[in-house]
Amino acid sequence: MIPEINNGLQNDFTIETQPNRTYSLVTGGVIDGLDAVKQAIYCILNTERYEYLIYSWNYGIELQDLYGKEVSYVCVELKRRITEALTQDDRIINVDNFEFEITKGKIHVTFVVHTIFGEVDEEMVVSI
Repeated sequence: MIPEINNGLQNDFTIETQPNRTYSLVTGGVIDGLDAVKQAIYCILNTERYEYLIYSWNYGIELQDLYGKEVSYVCVELKRRITEALTQDDRIINVDNFEFEITKGKIHVTFVVHTIFGEVDEEMVVSI
């Protein structure tokens, strides 16, 4: 039999979500909702993962090791890495509808990000 310890503290608690407000990098004011998520998407996709000590290892995207690889491999990896990087943010539900346009040494990727505030059409260009 395991003894029960009652120290007078209650085990009832609620988890509160943090406010979605943030400082706008473009306009300089305070933004929230879908605009804040769009800015977060931009920042995540433009930060190389593991490169900056200020960020958690869960923040950013890995792109540097894709240089020089086969285009078919890069397209599949981009889909996985973009989805993995963005879904670390709890405001982002899913990423889908990937389309790839391949030109000389670059891949133009378009995709849809489903957030708790709505959908966002995004794009990025990756040099290979």
